[in-house]
Amino acid sequence: MTTPQTEARGLIARIDALSTHHDPVHEGVRVRWRRFGTDTTKPPLVLLHGGHGSWMHWLRNAEALSAGRTLWLPDMPGFNESDALPRVAPGEDSLPPLLAALGGTLDQLIGAGTPIDLGGFSFGGLTAARFGAGRGAVRRFALIGSGGHGTLRRMTAKMINWRAAPNRDEERAALLHNLGALMLHDRAAIDALAFEIHDISCHGTRFRSKEVSQSGGLQQALNALGVPTLLLWGEFDVTADPRPLVAQLVAEGPAREGVVIDGAGHWAQYERAAEVNARLLKFFG
Repeated sequence: MTTPQTEARGLIARIDALSTHHDPVHEGVRVRWRRFGTDTTKPPLVLLHGGHGSWMHWLRNAEALSAGRTLWLPDMPGFNESDALPRVAPGEDSLPPLLAALGGTLDQLIGAGTPIDLGGFSFGGLTAARFGAGRGAVRRFALIGSGGHGTLRRMTAKMINWRAAPNRDEERAALLHNLGALMLHDRAAIDALAFEIHDISCHGTRFRSKEVSQSGGLQQALNALGVPTLLLWGEFDVTADPRPLVAQLVAEGPAREGVVIDGAGHWAQYERAAEVNARLLKFFG
């Protein structure tokens, strides 16, 4: 009997089957990368997922974005199918070890200094900005609902600690609640596929991303990066007040374009996949 859950898992498997898996190791940390597409006439496109996420944050984007180029999607260290990182001391910046493992493994796959296009979602936005500023050789850069902006969030519903749930039914209810509280605005978008991605990715998370996302530093990283940049936020993203934030970030640097995606929440590339895909394709050319 086919259920919404089995259909969702089937779709994930179908998209995954379009990729090749790569598991390079840097200083003892294995990072799972998925490569979609094989067109090498343009720089590779590297996209980083958000906190409590995985490569599947881009599930509705992978086919469109890899149609005319090579797309690389990692599970970042400490997420899903990649190794966890060694613990850092309390108060120490946890991002440099992640960036080192990410950069070291990507260089093994595409070559050190190879120009790339780069983007990131949520926690992956700040991570991508710091990664690109440190690595260099970034041609164009895009953010979706990025963390690290340091402005006020506008959460209206409290998140539920799903890890504290006494049984699977209550755990599922908590995860479903969190999808609506943080990730997606339109209730119709909270479908079996969104839940399956969220469920798998949350259970695979061993890296504490919230502190990094709320620590600030995005503006400095964007200034250091200094390349053409596309800034996307969903209209109803609860992690920021998008319109003034986008206007502020665009005004603070040259060659920046800001877009607010109507009707979308935080996970805009899932909720409004067709529009986000079209904008990313146009921007990255």
